[in-house]
Amino acid sequence: MLRPGTTKAADTDGELRRASRLSRWASLWMRIGIAFFLLGVAIAVHWYDREGYVDHSDGVINFADVLYFTMVTITTVGYGDIVPVTDRARLFEALLVTPIRLFVWLIFLGTAYDFLLQKGWSRWRMSLIQKNLHNHIVVAGFGISGSEAVDELIERGIDPSEIVVIDGDHGRLEAAEKRGCNVLQGDASRDRTLSQVRISRARSMIVSAGRDDTSILVVLTARAMAPKLSISVLVRASDNEQLARQAGASNVINPVSFAGLLLAGSCHGPHISDYMADLASATGRVALRERMATHMEEGLPLGAIQTGLGVRIYRNGKPYGFWEEEAKQILEGDLIVEIAAKPEDED
Repeated sequence: MLRPGTTKAADTDGELRRASRLSRWASLWMRIGIAFFLLGVAIAVHWYDREGYVDHSDGVINFADVLYFTMVTITTVGYGDIVPVTDRARLFEALLVTPIRLFVWLIFLGTAYDFLLQKGWSRWRMSLIQKNLHNHIVVAGFGISGSEAVDELIERGIDPSEIVVIDGDHGRLEAAEKRGCNVLQGDASRDRTLSQVRISRARSMIVSAGRDDTSILVVLTARAMAPKLSISVLVRASDNEQLARQAGASNVINPVSFAGLLLAGSCHGPHISDYMADLASATGRVALRERMATHMEEGLPLGAIQTGLGVRIYRNGKPYGFWEEEAKQILEGDLIVEIAAKPEDED
């Protein structure tokens, strides 16, 4: 996503990627080290068996001749001025030096491929990631709220490879890559960007663009491309909450209002805000969960469920609290919101 005051990121087509285990320069130096190691082995072999070679220029094989012969043998087929004459020397050339020559050339070609043909490689890698993107989570904006949301998702057991982060800031994307997420530099309000992250195949989307107008535009674009997608958006002005819902947001989060709830709750009891935070965090002792009612629960009151403490049901999109008449009998298709103990194996 764009930060306020930036314009260039929206005009560039980013690439969908995931962090590699090695940086480009670390990979380069590793390859150079392997190449020099192989050259050193070849030099050692030639020096050890120098008596098995003949120098047609002066008949003497010294270290300079060994170094020269190794380099021209590894990089070319040789010039014929120094040749192996014994069976052992020829076996060394056939069984050891020739494979070394092939490995060195493969290293050179691989390095050239990565550094000179990186664009083609990136496109192929992007297509591979896109092919495997199914039922993933798209995060538009990786500021404070977006990064905390990603951290919480990972804490809750979501594989980072199932998360795609869109942002216009390269530094933020590097931070997301370090977490193992797929990243795309671009503007999430553009159809092309959302198409690249396969928004139509995503299970949910989190929008935290930093500005309410940008976030609402992202929601509009995503809803048009994925009518059934679950979209949660962060807005900071209460006046924009209704606009976000009209744009197609499934859930609208106002951090200012939520902070006010915590502050107000703390005035009525010293532990209320702690418990509310406990419910919202994956590291808490309890978890707030949402699930469909089972056939075994149909006909029972909400308070009789065995999986947790039932606090609310949703019937035909309308919420009913545990104290209301509708919650005295669970019906088929009801959505249950419950407070459940966190399993011990998750600690």
